[in-house]
Amino acid sequence: MKIDFNKSQHVYFMGIGGISMSGLAQILLSRGFKVSGSDRTPSELTDQLEKEGAVIHIGQRASNITPDIDLCVYTAAIHSDNPEFIKCKELNLPMMSRAEFLGLLMKNYEASIAISGTHGKTTTSSMAGEILMASSLDPTLSIGGILPSIGGNIRIGSSEYFLTEACEYTNSFLSFFPKYEIILNIEEDHLDFFKDLNEIRTSFKKFAELLPSDGVLLINSKIDNYKELTGELSCKVVTFSDSSESDYYFDDLSISKEGFSKFTFHTPSGKAQEVTLRVPGVHNVLNATAALALSDILNLDLTSSSKALYAFEGAKRRFEYKGDLKGISVYDDYAHHPTEIKATLEAAKNYPHNNMWVVFQPHTYSRTKAFMDEFAEALALSDNVVLTDIYAARENDTLGISSEDLKEKIISLGKNCHHFRTFSEIENFLLQECIPGDMLITMGAGDVLKIGENLLGS
Repeated sequence: MKIDFNKSQHVYFMGIGGISMSGLAQILLSRGFKVSGSDRTPSELTDQLEKEGAVIHIGQRASNITPDIDLCVYTAAIHSDNPEFIKCKELNLPMMSRAEFLGLLMKNYEASIAISGTHGKTTTSSMAGEILMASSLDPTLSIGGILPSIGGNIRIGSSEYFLTEACEYTNSFLSFFPKYEIILNIEEDHLDFFKDLNEIRTSFKKFAELLPSDGVLLINSKIDNYKELTGELSCKVVTFSDSSESDYYFDDLSISKEGFSKFTFHTPSGKAQEVTLRVPGVHNVLNATAALALSDILNLDLTSSSKALYAFEGAKRRFEYKGDLKGISVYDDYAHHPTEIKATLEAAKNYPHNNMWVVFQPHTYSRTKAFMDEFAEALALSDNVVLTDIYAARENDTLGISSEDLKEKIISLGKNCHHFRTFSEIENFLLQECIPGDMLITMGAGDVLKIGENLLGS
């Protein structure tokens, strides 16, 4: 199967209302393709797609699938018992997953860029996207979150530059065809799919092996034994980190009273560029170093790139300032892994506040069980912790655990921790306990952000 931008085809998306699927549909619409699809409920995304010419079915039924469809694309939420999936099989229509389809799209771009890692993909992709746009390269961007400067997660350009996040979950990034890759970090995660860290490293190794001989891999040299992943590659391998032993690195880091980071970025050729970020945390300095290294590899102007980073104020749900609640600063963050939580809370400490309150929504039973101790230690960086019930996401088995187990771990570390079953209970508790000057952070990959939004709207 091939997606040729010079030849219009009819592509059907099962689950077209998802943020990633809707973006892919938009790219095809911009190229004159016939696009149709279905989702369970209407949304702003499906409404927008209809305005752009897509045919949207609300509800997934076999009758939605017609013989004139050239390709059916489905999300991970679509299973073999889905009536549309069954009908596609009956009609012998070509079918592929979202990741496979995204890989086919990448073949239409000479300079395809895939940004991977256990953490930091969305922020680094956003940073790199801002740099490409500031350099007038007119890129197509597929971001895993909402980037305010493009008003969504997709930007449709007309050049050979295509930038996307590359997620390791279910080995989906092994369907991609990149010319340039970034590997930010490799840690244990998604243990409902991967057996252990070694299996995750093997997946990233296979990802790196996708690069052609004229491609470039940009990898964090602080990844344990990273040469084990790169030793047999035919492409160019370039490193970055906070160490001068890497090809690209940063030093002279300082943090202002507003929480801004200032540092010096160094290139292999000896260039040095002063950079200031308005997003907090040392982890974001490393993300910016990767984005700037990519900029230099693409022969872009470093001064222009650093200005683009200064203008960047973060993607949605990445330590996003939501508003002021009677003198209480309310933020929201997507962190759902212990390493991410620790990075966010350490960065938050640089912001003016009295007491820090974190409302954390554990994401999936498998992740909560696997990292119970690590979650407790990371959350203990806050003065006060409030837990919601575990957000099940794709899982059905509770594995015999609940947020009560995590609460007891946090209390054993000497921290105040509370667990409530409902958001309304949490909101009422916070209204009673938080005082002016406090910082409140809602945190997690589920719908926990509604708590802060409800409070601000109250």
